[in-house]
Amino acid sequence: MADPTTAPAPAEFDAVIVGAGLSGLVAAAELVDAGRRVAILDQEPEASLGGQAVWSFGGLFLVDSPEQRRLGVRDSLDLARQDWLGTAGFDRDDDEWGRRWAEAYLEFAAGEKRAWLRGKGLRFFPVVGWAERGQGRAIGHGNSVPRFHITWGTGPGVLEPFVARVRAGEAAGLVSLRFRHRVDELIVDGGAVVGVRGSRLAEDEAVRGAPSNRDVVGDFEVRAPAVIVASGGIGGNHDLVRSAWPERLGTPPAHMLSGVPAHVDGRMLGIAEASGARLVNGDRMWHYTEGIANWDPVWPAHGIRILPGPSSMWFDAAGQRLPAPLFPGFDTLGTLEHLMRAGHDHSWFVLTQRIIEKEFALSGSEQNPDLTNKDLRLLADRIGSGAPGPVEAFKQHGADFVVADTLPELLDGMRRLSPTACSTRASSSARSWRATGRPCTSSPRTCS
Repeated sequence: MADPTTAPAPAEFDAVIVGAGLSGLVAAAELVDAGRRVAILDQEPEASLGGQAVWSFGGLFLVDSPEQRRLGVRDSLDLARQDWLGTAGFDRDDDEWGRRWAEAYLEFAAGEKRAWLRGKGLRFFPVVGWAERGQGRAIGHGNSVPRFHITWGTGPGVLEPFVARVRAGEAAGLVSLRFRHRVDELIVDGGAVVGVRGSRLAEDEAVRGAPSNRDVVGDFEVRAPAVIVASGGIGGNHDLVRSAWPERLGTPPAHMLSGVPAHVDGRMLGIAEASGARLVNGDRMWHYTEGIANWDPVWPAHGIRILPGPSSMWFDAAGQRLPAPLFPGFDTLGTLEHLMRAGHDHSWFVLTQRIIEKEFALSGSEQNPDLTNKDLRLLADRIGSGAPGPVEAFKQHGADFVVADTLPELLDGMRRLSPTACSTRASSSARSWRATGRPCTSSPRTCS
């Protein structure tokens, strides 16, 4: 029998989760359902519980759903697998686990995922959209059919059941939520990760998404048999984005916007790697080329993605129209590669008021208050005259918008925003187009 004075004390927790975003909360909710004790650590204040998912449009990937079938969309697990493989490639030695995960997720998305989410109270808007059409080839990257299911409640609606379950676990004594706890090290013993060490940061009253201080007021250590790192990506750290930028996409943009808060900084990737984790495919990154600066920002370089319809005319910075299939909303990586080779960090959508009213939308929960707040009355306003309120606000206040009554005036405004790029060729291209209604433009940029 082991000497009770020397035997290790039982762990206070069964699992430690680094990160209180959506993935961390989902993992915690599952552990709570299994009766396990969980510590959730996050460097941000409690106001940012839910992480970057709060700001998202809440689009979810489902395969052969009732929503798709109701719209006449023919989808299947085999077609989704073909699209996924065409996008991911899985052509590197390190891709074995990625392939296995993809297969499992595809079966989940074509099987129990929708029922599982509905069982937690999630509902879907009856319109299914395109997340990315890609090259338009059967074996190329992108989706062959629409699979972007919009959650009724957008990002906050996706988070709601998992936040509720974690809070219930907290009330039951199974969950310890520890905000302002920044993990700086994974504790490795005998080749296994057995805990974390880090710094306690000073309290901060920063609102959700806003930068918080990094003042250290103490340290901590938490051990558990299982450690889950769910700390998010690198979108808020442009230096890290540029260091991993793939050669195939050309020179990284000098100016980028951030679709996520600054705390999405990628710190834990380096910390995990230093502890023996194997990081793969850092160069296979994703960026949107339809980003515009938020006129009412929450975090630095706050970008919002345009969700454009196909009718906007898309020009590079010098006035050359983008070639097929680089249409709005089709192939963002192909578009990014094309624009970087053109030598400028921005491009132009040219459209009319009629187009902006019918086709223009903005991504993100705060830009879609009708869907986010489940407000049917406000949702009905979308079919009335005029553009949605958030779109009109950007048109009036956005630094990347030019609105004019004539095309020559429009071009003058474009030149003011981009004096070195707009050329005689741009003048010729714009004036050859006859607008119906008041013309306007937006100048989308890369949004990380």
